[in-house]
Amino acid sequence: MEKRAFQTLTGAEKAPSASEARNGLRHLLSLSMTKVADGLIDPKLVLSWLLTVLGAPAVLIGALVPIREAGALLPQVFLAPRVSGLPQRKWVWAAGSAVQGLAAAGICLVALRFSGWTAGVMICALVALLAVARSACSVSYKDILGKTVGKNRRGAVTGAAASVAAIGVLIFAGTLMFGGGRSQPIVLIAVALAAILWMVAAAIFTSIEEDSSDPSAETRAVDLSILRRNPNLARFVAVRGLLVSLALAPPYLVILSGQDGQFGQLGALVLASAFASLVSSWIWGRAADKSSRQVLMRSGLMGAFAMPSAVALSAAGFAQGVWSMPLVLLSVMIAYYGVRQGRSTYLVDIAPEAERANWTAVANTVIGVLLLAVGALGGVLSFLGPEAVLVLFGALSLVAAVLAHGLTEAE
Repeated sequence: MEKRAFQTLTGAEKAPSASEARNGLRHLLSLSMTKVADGLIDPKLVLSWLLTVLGAPAVLIGALVPIREAGALLPQVFLAPRVSGLPQRKWVWAAGSAVQGLAAAGICLVALRFSGWTAGVMICALVALLAVARSACSVSYKDILGKTVGKNRRGAVTGAAASVAAIGVLIFAGTLMFGGGRSQPIVLIAVALAAILWMVAAAIFTSIEEDSSDPSAETRAVDLSILRRNPNLARFVAVRGLLVSLALAPPYLVILSGQDGQFGQLGALVLASAFASLVSSWIWGRAADKSSRQVLMRSGLMGAFAMPSAVALSAAGFAQGVWSMPLVLLSVMIAYYGVRQGRSTYLVDIAPEAERANWTAVANTVIGVLLLAVGALGGVLSFLGPEAVLVLFGALSLVAAVLAHGLTEAE
């Protein structure tokens, strides 16, 4: 039965082994649960809304995304050689998932007991813990997937998990929009559910049948000097660094949308984000195959237009309309997914095969630092209001689009 279910899922002509079928279904269950959990506790929207309702200052709300994103990138440099030295890596992924569950449970408890600066600081600290745990999962997962699922069936497993997550987030958005009320139990239940999903996923993942690997003796340090030797790579990293403004903008749109904690508003924002992912990923993917440089340019220009539009709507008194900020967020998130698609395609295409891992490590390290730097700058400007931050982020997106024009064409 497991073999038939897995063969149907992947569309494989040849029946998989019983072991691969069991592993593949466990991958699907675990990954689906963690992706749904990610959507339920999204720092860009859900946690930003929660901190807004709890009365946390804008500087802490704006810190959520840089903490989450940088915390998932920077530790990989130190974790990768240690994970590669382990004979079985599934325990790293399971531990990372379990710790994310504990962090989510902690966020729920903090929201029930504290408010203001105290709640903001504690939740930011728990998001940092969650991000480091996510980093461990990211470092270990691809190797585990490669060892336990056949080459032509891995994409089907991860793609199916992404589809399940998209459906879960859409259901969550609908619940927020039509659940009624102005209190926060629905969001807290969602955060608690995310904690349970991460914990259950960890338990399921430990049952994967992973063969032991020979511990890798190679521990290669990140070589930042390649940025000096390769100006085009340095320009690409600068473009990608400036475009982190698209990832950092959503919490400030949440702040602009109002302080009254309406679920309809949050639901519309979550719906807009989920819809952006559904409609843009395929389009951007096809466009990136033709020119990932153009994708980066267009994404930057879209962000440069969308974020000042939010400021204009706020100045005109429309920021708290049910659909005004969600429509701006839709544009920002479409641009954000364009950046994600364009940056990964461009880096893979320009990097020499033997240097791809090193180039990726360098890019991730520098971007992690830039995320913290731009996030800190946004936090300082947040004392002037979210409008000032969005103007800055729009300007950074515009500069990124100009710099992207000068990149070497990769395709």
